[in-house]
Amino acid sequence: MNLMLYLAVVLIWGTTWLAIFIQQQAAVTAVTVAVFWRFLIASLVMLAALRLSGRLKTLNRKDHLFCMLQGCCVFGFNFVCFYYAAAWISSGLESVIFSMAVIYNALNSWLFFRQRPSPRLLPAALLGLGGIVALFWQDIAATRQAPEILWGVGLSALGTLGFSFGNMIATRHQRQQCDLLTTNSYAMLYGALVMALLSLLAGEKLAPAWNLTWLGAVSYLALFGSVLGFGAYFTLVRRIGASQAAYSTLLFPLVALTLSTLYEGYVWHANALIGLMMILAGNLVMFARLPGIRRTTTA
Repeated sequence: MNLMLYLAVVLIWGTTWLAIFIQQQAAVTAVTVAVFWRFLIASLVMLAALRLSGRLKTLNRKDHLFCMLQGCCVFGFNFVCFYYAAAWISSGLESVIFSMAVIYNALNSWLFFRQRPSPRLLPAALLGLGGIVALFWQDIAATRQAPEILWGVGLSALGTLGFSFGNMIATRHQRQQCDLLTTNSYAMLYGALVMALLSLLAGEKLAPAWNLTWLGAVSYLALFGSVLGFGAYFTLVRRIGASQAAYSTLLFPLVALTLSTLYEGYVWHANALIGLMMILAGNLVMFARLPGIRRTTTA
């Protein structure tokens, strides 16, 4: 079962980065409006399905507040970062930076739940940071677009941090024995409503873009990327823990980079290949089996 969930996350999330790029290329709505429609559709589909199946659980006020916080972290502000970053770096490179969620989760589990990180965290982090420098070094050194590229990298890293914070809240839900699908659905709804509020405060109209490109992208992101992708991912969080579930982020950048090469014209060079290998190696270090060490899982 875990293997099937991993494969679902890898294949779905490996393709959503390109869908974000396509939606941004349409450039007919504000970023907050695009994020609003993605998670409004996803949350309504999930809440309706849970209600009809009798699986929608009751949450207390405190749980709803944490769902709202989770929505801001995972289904709101982090995607605003990713959508803006897509204007400056390729979607495939965004996905590579997102794979650093493995290290974020280890650090945040230590911070919030006193789960001491593995001694492998330091070498993994050094490999990851060194890989990011190598990955973007040629682009920064050879063009006048260095500030824009750095903005793209920084926003992607910030969005990944938000995703990790959301993972910690999902772990909190699990420890409080809250229903995973219920909390996930409400978090998406709250994230969408926060994006709607920000859009209205900025004077943006909430109307969707009535063109096939935008509608196709947002539908794919909502139904596959959000309903199925996040459902599979947070099921993994419940079954094996946030740190282990983040291992899926090691693999889907390979899917995203392949699509970016084919459809966005991403050009490979030696530094990029070295950087990618360093980042993937750093993530892999976090999960390498060492003699005498047994992995722990959560029920």
